[in-house]
Amino acid sequence: MKKIEVIFRPEKLEPLKEKLLAAGVQGVTIYQVHGCGNQHGWIAYHRGNEVMMNTLPKVYLMTVVPDDRVEDFLQLIKENVYTGTVGDGKIFISTVDECIRIRTNETGDAAL
Repeated sequence: MKKIEVIFRPEKLEPLKEKLLAAGVQGVTIYQVHGCGNQHGWIAYHRGNEVMMNTLPKVYLMTVVPDDRVEDFLQLIKENVYTGTVGDGKIFISTVDECIRIRTNETGDAAL
């Protein structure tokens, strides 16, 4: 199993969520977050003073998928969040050793 974590633009959330659920992802966790990378924010003016706003609104989405479906989900994610400009986001992939569904005590892929 692999954990896929994606940080991307907020306006891409609904299209991505619809595509992931249609493709059969078993569940997602979504957070509204703020951060910065190469985009570095923007300059704003507050009460006449210049202020560097160095964090931007982003969405953090996390899901766990079986190993044999990782490439399909990565392609789907990349197709749906890409704009070609700075600030598109990042995808992080890590290995999940075990998953346990608390209600039924199922483990592994069956628990997803």
